[in-house]
Amino acid sequence: MLFKTLRSDIASVVERDPAARSKLEVLLCYPGLHALWAHRVAHWFWRHRLRLAARLLSQITRAVTGIEIHPGARIGPGFFIDHGMGVVIGETAEIGANVTVYHGVTLGGTSIRAGKRHPTLQDGVVVGAGAAVLGDILIGSNSRIGANAVVVKPVPSNSVVVGVPGQTVKRTATTKLDFAHTLLPDTIGITLTSLMERVALLEQSLPYSRNGSSAVKIYPAAPHDGLWRGEDFSI
Repeated sequence: MLFKTLRSDIASVVERDPAARSKLEVLLCYPGLHALWAHRVAHWFWRHRLRLAARLLSQITRAVTGIEIHPGARIGPGFFIDHGMGVVIGETAEIGANVTVYHGVTLGGTSIRAGKRHPTLQDGVVVGAGAAVLGDILIGSNSRIGANAVVVKPVPSNSVVVGVPGQTVKRTATTKLDFAHTLLPDTIGITLTSLMERVALLEQSLPYSRNGSSAVKIYPAAPHDGLWRGEDFSI
Protein backbone atom coordinates (compact mmCIF):
# COMPACT_ATOMS: atom_id res chain seq x y z
CA MET A 1 0.00 0.00 0.00
CA LEU A 2 2.83 2.39 0.89
CA PHE A 3 4.77 1.78 -2.31
CA LYS A 4 1.58 2.11 -4.34
CA THR A 5 0.99 5.54 -2.79
CA LEU A 6 4.59 6.62 -3.47
CA ARG A 7 4.34 5.51 -7.10
CA SER A 8 1.08 7.43 -7.40
CA ASP A 9 2.77 10.56 -6.02
CA ILE A 10 5.56 10.35 -8.62
CA ALA A 11 3.14 9.59 -11.46
CA SER A 12 1.02 12.62 -10.54
CA VAL A 13 4.01 14.91 -11.10
CA VAL A 14 4.96 13.32 -14.43
CA GLU A 15 1.38 13.52 -15.69
CA ARG A 16 0.70 17.14 -14.67
CA ASP A 17 4.02 18.91 -15.20
CA PRO A 18 5.32 19.00 -18.79
CA ALA A 19 8.68 20.20 -17.43
CA ALA A 20 9.24 16.82 -15.77
CA ARG A 21 11.43 14.80 -18.15
CA SER A 22 11.92 11.65 -16.10
CA LYS A 23 10.91 9.99 -12.86
CA LEU A 24 14.50 10.32 -11.63
CA GLU A 25 14.36 14.08 -12.14
CA VAL A 26 11.08 14.23 -10.23
CA LEU A 27 12.54 12.14 -7.42
CA LEU A 28 15.60 14.38 -7.02
CA CYS A 29 14.45 17.87 -7.98
CA TYR A 30 10.84 18.43 -6.89
CA PRO A 31 10.45 20.03 -3.43
CA GLY A 32 6.70 19.50 -3.52
CA LEU A 33 7.28 15.75 -3.67
CA HIS A 34 9.90 15.91 -0.92
CA ALA A 35 7.53 17.88 1.32
CA LEU A 36 4.72 15.42 0.67
CA TRP A 37 6.82 12.38 1.51
CA ALA A 38 8.19 14.03 4.65
CA HIS A 39 4.60 14.80 5.61
CA ARG A 40 3.59 11.17 5.21
CA VAL A 41 6.27 10.21 7.73
CA ALA A 42 5.33 13.08 10.07
CA HIS A 43 1.67 12.10 9.83
CA TRP A 44 2.58 8.55 10.88
CA PHE A 45 4.35 10.00 13.93
CA TRP A 46 1.32 12.19 14.63
CA ARG A 47 -1.15 9.29 14.51
CA HIS A 48 1.08 7.27 16.87
CA ARG A 49 1.17 10.09 19.43
CA LEU A 50 4.76 11.08 18.67
CA ARG A 51 3.64 14.67 18.35
CA LEU A 52 6.93 16.44 19.07
CA ALA A 53 8.83 14.31 16.55
CA ALA A 54 6.10 15.00 14.00
CA ARG A 55 6.27 18.76 14.50
CA LEU A 56 10.06 18.79 14.38
CA LEU A 57 10.08 16.91 11.09
CA SER A 58 7.46 19.24 9.59
CA GLN A 59 9.48 22.29 10.63
CA ILE A 60 12.70 20.88 9.14
CA THR A 61 10.79 20.18 5.92
CA ARG A 62 9.45 23.74 5.93
CA ALA A 63 12.98 25.14 6.25
CA VAL A 64 14.27 22.98 3.39
CA THR A 65 11.36 23.21 0.92
CA GLY A 66 9.44 26.37 1.87
CA ILE A 67 6.28 24.26 2.20
CA GLU A 68 4.52 24.00 5.56
CA ILE A 69 2.21 21.03 6.07
CA HIS A 70 0.96 20.35 9.57
CA PRO A 71 1.51 16.68 10.44
CA GLY A 72 -2.15 16.35 11.42
CA ALA A 73 -3.38 17.09 7.89
CA ARG A 74 -4.79 14.14 5.94
CA ILE A 75 -3.63 13.89 2.32
CA GLY A 76 -4.72 11.30 -0.24
CA PRO A 77 -2.75 9.71 -3.09
CA GLY A 78 -1.69 11.61 -6.19
CA PHE A 79 -1.32 14.97 -4.41
CA PHE A 80 0.80 17.40 -6.46
CA ILE A 81 2.31 20.66 -5.18
CA ASP A 82 3.62 22.56 -8.22
CA HIS A 83 6.61 24.84 -7.41
CA GLY A 84 5.43 24.83 -3.81
CA MET A 85 7.09 27.84 -2.18
CA GLY A 86 4.78 29.43 0.36
CA VAL A 87 2.20 26.63 0.53
CA VAL A 88 0.58 26.30 3.99
CA ILE A 89 -1.73 23.42 4.94
CA GLY A 90 -3.35 23.45 8.37
CA GLU A 91 -3.78 20.74 10.97
CA THR A 92 -7.33 19.59 10.23
CA ALA A 93 -7.21 19.99 6.46
CA GLU A 94 -8.33 16.96 4.45
CA ILE A 95 -7.26 16.44 0.84
CA GLY A 96 -8.64 13.77 -1.49
CA ALA A 97 -7.03 11.96 -4.38
CA ASN A 98 -5.36 13.68 -7.36
CA VAL A 99 -5.54 17.20 -5.94
CA THR A 100 -3.22 19.89 -7.32
CA VAL A 101 -2.13 23.11 -5.59
CA TYR A 102 0.23 25.81 -6.81
CA HIS A 103 2.69 28.02 -4.95
CA GLY A 104 1.42 30.43 -2.32
CA VAL A 105 -1.75 28.45 -1.56
CA THR A 106 -3.13 28.53 1.98
CA LEU A 107 -5.54 25.97 3.41
CA GLY A 108 -6.14 27.82 6.64
CA GLY A 109 -8.44 27.98 9.64
CA THR A 110 -10.78 30.70 10.82
CA SER A 111 -11.17 29.67 14.46
CA ILE A 112 -8.92 29.28 17.49
CA ARG A 113 -11.11 26.51 18.91
CA ALA A 114 -9.94 22.90 18.79
CA GLY A 115 -11.60 20.58 16.30
CA LYS A 116 -12.21 20.72 12.56
CA ARG A 117 -11.35 24.24 11.41
CA HIS A 118 -9.60 23.78 8.05
CA PRO A 119 -11.05 23.00 4.61
CA THR A 120 -11.73 19.66 2.97
CA LEU A 121 -10.80 19.27 -0.71
CA GLN A 122 -12.42 16.39 -2.54
CA ASP A 123 -10.88 14.44 -5.43
CA GLY A 124 -9.56 16.27 -8.47
CA VAL A 125 -9.60 19.82 -7.07
CA VAL A 126 -7.13 22.34 -8.56
CA VAL A 127 -6.15 25.41 -6.49
CA GLY A 128 -4.42 28.25 -8.35
CA ALA A 129 -1.38 30.21 -7.21
CA GLY A 130 -1.88 32.49 -4.22
CA ALA A 131 -5.40 31.30 -3.43
CA ALA A 132 -6.62 31.04 0.17
CA VAL A 133 -9.25 28.50 1.19
CA LEU A 134 -10.25 29.28 4.76
CA GLY A 135 -12.36 27.57 7.40
CA ASP A 136 -14.17 24.27 7.80
CA ILE A 137 -15.66 24.26 4.30
CA LEU A 138 -16.03 21.60 1.61
CA ILE A 139 -14.60 22.11 -1.87
CA GLY A 140 -16.47 19.69 -4.15
CA SER A 141 -14.74 17.28 -6.48
CA ASN A 142 -13.26 18.45 -9.80
CA SER A 143 -13.60 22.13 -8.87
CA ARG A 144 -11.08 24.81 -9.79
CA ILE A 145 -10.07 27.71 -7.54
CA GLY A 146 -8.68 30.66 -9.49
CA ALA A 147 -5.37 32.31 -8.67
CA ASN A 148 -5.51 34.71 -5.67
CA ALA A 149 -9.14 33.82 -4.91
CA VAL A 150 -10.24 33.90 -1.26
CA VAL A 151 -12.75 31.14 -0.58
CA VAL A 152 -14.70 31.15 2.70
CA LYS A 153 -17.89 29.34 1.67
CA PRO A 154 -18.54 25.76 0.52
CA VAL A 155 -18.12 25.08 -3.20
CA PRO A 156 -20.25 22.49 -5.06
CA SER A 157 -18.62 19.90 -7.28
CA ASN A 158 -17.59 20.84 -10.84
CA SER A 159 -17.40 24.56 -10.09
CA VAL A 160 -15.04 27.44 -10.83
CA VAL A 161 -14.36 29.98 -8.08
CA VAL A 162 -12.80 33.40 -8.73
CA GLY A 163 -12.42 36.73 -6.95
CA VAL A 164 -12.28 38.17 -3.44
CA PRO A 165 -14.40 36.98 -1.79
CA GLY A 166 -14.66 33.92 -4.01
CA GLN A 167 -17.66 33.75 -6.33
CA THR A 168 -18.79 30.35 -7.55
CA VAL A 169 -19.55 29.80 -11.23
CA LYS A 170 -21.15 26.44 -12.00
CA ARG A 171 -19.85 24.53 -15.03
CA THR A 172 -20.40 21.26 -16.85
CA ALA A 173 -19.35 18.15 -14.95
CA THR A 174 -15.97 16.73 -15.91
CA THR A 175 -13.73 13.92 -14.73
CA LYS A 176 -10.52 15.46 -16.10
CA LEU A 177 -8.20 17.77 -14.18
CA ASP A 178 -8.67 21.34 -15.39
CA PHE A 179 -5.56 23.51 -15.67
CA ALA A 180 -6.97 26.14 -18.06
CA HIS A 181 -6.07 29.10 -15.85
CA THR A 182 -6.59 31.62 -18.66
CA LEU A 183 -10.26 30.64 -19.10
CA LEU A 184 -11.53 31.89 -15.74
CA PRO A 185 -14.69 34.04 -15.91
CA ASP A 186 -14.37 37.76 -15.18
CA THR A 187 -17.24 38.17 -12.71
CA ILE A 188 -16.42 41.82 -11.94
CA GLY A 189 -16.29 42.69 -15.63
CA ILE A 190 -19.64 40.94 -16.21
CA THR A 191 -21.21 42.89 -13.32
CA LEU A 192 -19.86 46.24 -14.57
CA THR A 193 -21.08 45.53 -18.11
CA SER A 194 -24.54 44.71 -16.77
CA LEU A 195 -24.62 47.95 -14.73
CA MET A 196 -23.56 50.02 -17.75
CA GLU A 197 -26.32 48.44 -19.83
CA ARG A 198 -28.88 49.26 -17.11
CA VAL A 199 -27.68 52.87 -16.96
CA ALA A 200 -27.95 53.18 -20.74
CA LEU A 201 -31.55 51.90 -20.65
CA LEU A 202 -32.43 54.35 -17.88
CA GLU A 203 -30.96 57.24 -19.85
CA GLN A 204 -32.99 56.24 -22.89
CA SER A 205 -36.18 56.22 -20.82
CA LEU A 206 -35.79 59.84 -19.65
CA PRO A 207 -38.33 62.29 -21.21
CA TYR A 208 -36.80 64.80 -23.63
CA SER A 209 -37.96 68.35 -24.40
CA ARG A 210 -38.67 69.67 -27.88
CA ASN A 211 -35.15 70.86 -28.40
CA GLY A 212 -33.87 67.37 -27.54
CA SER A 213 -32.32 68.11 -24.16
CA SER A 214 -33.37 67.42 -20.61
CA ALA A 215 -32.05 67.33 -17.08
CA VAL A 216 -33.06 65.64 -13.88
CA LYS A 217 -33.27 67.41 -10.55
CA ILE A 218 -32.85 64.95 -7.65
CA TYR A 219 -33.71 65.70 -4.03
CA PRO A 220 -34.77 63.78 -0.90
CA ALA A 221 -38.38 62.59 -0.93
CA ALA A 222 -38.60 62.97 2.86
CA PRO A 223 -36.12 63.87 5.60
CA HIS A 224 -33.85 60.99 6.67
CA ASP A 225 -35.90 58.29 4.97
CA GLY A 226 -33.10 57.36 2.56
CA LEU A 227 -35.43 57.64 -0.48
CA TRP A 228 -34.79 59.82 -3.51
CA ARG A 229 -36.96 60.81 -6.44
CA GLY A 230 -36.34 62.85 -9.56
CA GLU A 231 -38.17 65.76 -11.21
CA ASP A 232 -37.71 66.31 -14.94
CA PHE A 233 -37.32 69.84 -16.30
CA SER A 234 -36.25 71.19 -19.65
CA ILE A 235 -33.18 73.31 -20.28
